Amino acid sequence: MRKPRDFDSELKALEDKARELKAKKVQQFGELVIATVADNLSVEELAGALIALTEITDAAKKESWAKRGQAFFRGKSRRSASTSDRDNGSTRTQPGGTQPASGATGAA
Repeated sequence: MRKPRDFDSELKALEDKARELKAKKVQQFGELVIATVADNLSVEELAGALIALTEITDAAKKESWAKRGQAFFRGKSRRSASTSDRDNGSTRTQPGGTQPASGATGAA
């Protein structure tokens, strides 16, 4: 005879996993905002810019933004590898650092 499944514990485990994934997504978004220096914008400006971006339907513009994003991430990984070899005293924010409270609440 089979052991009955504990649906309640499985559901709780899935809910916990979903909460972890959402928290990770918010943290990564905050890190992206900081890495792109968009944290210099007010929450209202950043929200307005994001809303405007979602309203644009021009495929060519979106493709251009995707290429810029890819170049940003490729350039960032090369930069972080070269700057890790030397300590130049800069205060560059590293991924995985703590997030300011305003960035986390504004991004969610």
